[in-house]
Amino acid sequence: MNPEMRGIRVRRVVTSRTGGASTAPYDSFNLGDHVGDDPGAVDANRRRLAREIGVPFDHLIWMEQIHSRTVTVVSGPLDKPVEATDALVTTVPGLALATLSADCVPILLSDDEAGVVAAVHAGRIGARIGIVPRVLDVMVEQGARRDRIGAFLGPAASGRQYEVPASMQADVERHLPGSATRTAKGTPGLDLRAGLRKQLIDSGVASVGEDPRCTIEDRTLFSHRREAPTGRIAAVIWMDSVDTGAEGE
Repeated sequence: MNPEMRGIRVRRVVTSRTGGASTAPYDSFNLGDHVGDDPGAVDANRRRLAREIGVPFDHLIWMEQIHSRTVTVVSGPLDKPVEATDALVTTVPGLALATLSADCVPILLSDDEAGVVAAVHAGRIGARIGIVPRVLDVMVEQGARRDRIGAFLGPAASGRQYEVPASMQADVERHLPGSATRTAKGTPGLDLRAGLRKQLIDSGVASVGEDPRCTIEDRTLFSHRREAPTGRIAAVIWMDSVDTGAEGE
């Protein structure tokens, strides 16, 4: 069934670091409230994001990300971030789920027909311990089907730049096959997006799209590896209600 016939439309946004209220080294559209930035500037940036995507401020849902495999189902507006979780799932139109990153992989998932969406924070640790299989299970519990779920992998550290010790590379590869690579320097590296893409496809999802930008290389994005301390971008997913055109028919 066309999702617009059900009265919803899935929307996605990825922010950049420009156009906000934060000063260096968080300049300027930092959305992270845990990196040492002025809280007033972060609040102003988050309120601007809510205005720009057209949702009330308390409908923009944030996480206290801790590199876990914890998934939280959200059923209504909130006035503070969801504590100690790394994925949010909802079936409620108008709730915008946000994941923060500055090298980790932001993942946005949706079964448009069922009306189930998710935002996931997948860093090296979370990807290694299985945050993605867990969030897929929760989406199915909420009515999604794996063969209808579409995935989007946002900007992240690329395998060209993400250099790690050989022992760490081998450990992550054991848990997330397809993630091991060689960097541009010829040293051991990790391409988490490649491993996560393989994991998603092997899990039976319908499609996987990707923003290929490398946060370490692209200075319009924040990168903890390039310049810490620094800010965080956000990837956001939500469902809009749409006019089905059925009235009067």
